[in-house]
Amino acid sequence: MRCIETPVPWGNAFRVMALAAAAVASLSLPGCSQRALGPAPPAAARPVPPVPAGQPRSPSVTPVTPLPPASPTLPSAALPAAPGATNTHKPLPPPTTARNWAEFRLLAARRIVAANPNGTYLGEVREPLLAIPVLEMELNVDGSLRRVDVLRHPSQARDTTQLAIDAVRRAAPFGDVSRLPKPWKFAEVFLFDDDRRFKPRTLDH
Repeated sequence: MRCIETPVPWGNAFRVMALAAAAVASLSLPGCSQRALGPAPPAAARPVPPVPAGQPRSPSVTPVTPLPPASPTLPSAALPAAPGATNTHKPLPPPTTARNWAEFRLLAARRIVAANPNGTYLGEVREPLLAIPVLEMELNVDGSLRRVDVLRHPSQARDTTQLAIDAVRRAAPFGDVSRLPKPWKFAEVFLFDDDRRFKPRTLDH
């Protein structure tokens, strides 16, 4: 027997009684009770069994795989060389003692180039340059480095400043300065090209 789903006009009492009798009959038929009474209420949530005392609950958060440890910061002497450059070089000859600061700066510039053969260039300076850091070196009496100060950071390719500092460290010591007037300091301008090779400004004459 089919379920009655279409409403029946209420203008005739007989038809009202017939409709009521049909509705009562439909309640006893399988497949009609749910449609006559509407959708069944949702099933009650299954109770969660209590956790025994002393036993921790399982975490509901998905565990996150830990990130690998960060690489340690390399000291300046171990920084990777610029393209075309290398940190390996032949031992330098003993430095020459200069008679004045003009001669000293010239000898120091040549020594810096000799200590960094693959990180420097000579000849014409091609513009525009990549970067121009300027360093000031303070020396001990034997010409070893006491400190290096940055007088000018380039506005771009700022890593060239560290390249210049490393180049100076490779070239030290620069020779006895006991006969030169104090302060025992000299400055150098480093003209870096697009390959991150430099030329000391003192040699650009």
